Amino acid sequence: MTNLLRKNHGTPIRAAMERHGLTGEKLAKATKKADAMGRGISLATVSKLAGRGETAVDTCRLRTAWLIATALSEPLQDLFDMPSVSTDTVERSSPHGDSDPR
Repeated sequence: MTNLLRKNHGTPIRAAMERHGLTGEKLAKATKKADAMGRGISLATVSKLAGRGETAVDTCRLRTAWLIATALSEPLQDLFDMPSVSTDTVERSSPHGDSDPR
């Protein structure tokens, strides 16, 4: 599952919340309306993504980011970034193919 990174430690999320007059609780409720299944995301998750303190997190699942962006009527890419490619997920091969040198 792809995780997204919140931009600038959540500053764009907080700014969008302020522009739309939403508290964390109101944003959490708005994500329920944006969710076809009606589940949305919890106030705790909103607080972690919009927060600045020790409990703040910089990553979330794509679904969570999408619900926040939709509830805020903001483009997803204005609030979140894709993580850079990790060498842990890139297949490694020899420059001459995968033949066994033995």
